[in-house]
Amino acid sequence: MSTTDMSTFWDGVYAARPAATDPRPNDRLTETVAGLPPGDALDLGCGDGGDALWLARQGWRVTAVDISAVAVERLAGLARSSGLDDRIVTERHALHESFPQGEFDLICAHYLHTPFDVDRATVLRTAAHALRPGGRLLIVDHGSTMPWSWNQDPDVHHPTPQEVAAGIGLDPAVWTIERADKPRRIATGPGGRTAEVTDHVLLIRRTA
Repeated sequence: MSTTDMSTFWDGVYAARPAATDPRPNDRLTETVAGLPPGDALDLGCGDGGDALWLARQGWRVTAVDISAVAVERLAGLARSSGLDDRIVTERHALHESFPQGEFDLICAHYLHTPFDVDRATVLRTAAHALRPGGRLLIVDHGSTMPWSWNQDPDVHHPTPQEVAAGIGLDPAVWTIERADKPRRIATGPGGRTAEVTDHVLLIRRTA
């Protein structure tokens, strides 16, 4: 499927729901970043923008990217209305074709899933190489299927953090795995629905 078709799909996903006015950050982000000194952050697949806005409020300079023009434009508007447009830059990227320029202290990839055939391991490997020494790559994947997920395939395989790390194939002399686990949480979906879900969390630090 072409990049245009992928963009159209994700534009439709975001356009089909009301624009978030105060999107919440992901729990795994806030627990990981708490206590870290602010620097340059890259949010891959920014979606509604909760992570980017929260990071900017903590003093981070954020580059937020998504394949969806609808998502990127909505976040840019939220950044302006929140007085954070000096800390948030939005860019539209199909990450399997183009990647933001620069080096970063934190790169977040929350639920970077797609129904399309995309080489995600290469995207994440590129992200790891975009870290400054001491920087961290936080990858949070679905470890279970939410009742409101677009993918309701009962046979879907949720790769473990260890499988994701093996797929990226980073040199342990340069990158260190700081966390690889499967915590559970109560998630809130559309219309206030709640469900207990599993996250697959992988935190990689560039040490050299």
